[in-house]
Amino acid sequence: MILESLVTTTDADGKPHLAPMGPRVSADFSRFTLRPFPTSHTYLNLLHHREGVLHVTDDARLLAKAAIGAIGTMPPTRPAERVQGFVLVDSCRHFEFVVKSVDASGERVSIELEVVHTGRTRDFFGFNRAKHAVVEAAILATRFHLLPLGEVASEFAKLRLIVGKTGGPEEHTAMDLLEAKLREAEAGR
Repeated sequence: MILESLVTTTDADGKPHLAPMGPRVSADFSRFTLRPFPTSHTYLNLLHHREGVLHVTDDARLLAKAAIGAIGTMPPTRPAERVQGFVLVDSCRHFEFVVKSVDASGERVSIELEVVHTGRTRDFFGFNRAKHAVVEAAILATRFHLLPLGEVASEFAKLRLIVGKTGGPEEHTAMDLLEAKLREAEAGR
């Protein structure tokens, strides 16, 4: 199963880096497999510092911002308990992990992680249709370089209708950001 989530890693300067990730998770949540591109900051950080934290969140706007590199100021964090890393203060659950193995032989790197500590901050609100739509649009936004932008624009239009019917201010803001990023990509081609 793939779990849409956020991962914090530590950069060479000891600062947190936040990225959206869709790792494969074991049924008991004791192991994850990340598949970042070899040029990603997450991969490079995990090569340097082989620990991090995976977060489950219901903040679709934060997922969208992370997907398009529009985080700006890092959301509030606190130190992890068992690894040298950072926990997002407003995440629902988090999983502190260590790297067990790295396979960089393919187009995407495969990193096997073992969970060494889990934590819960608050209840998971859940995803209504608008939050789901934003998450789907955010995933598409990470693939602008791989997909025909006309098809992405068509999907965005469908997702925007869902956000319009069922979303609140945060989902509307998130969709606005993603659509602006799509227009930017279209203008660049």
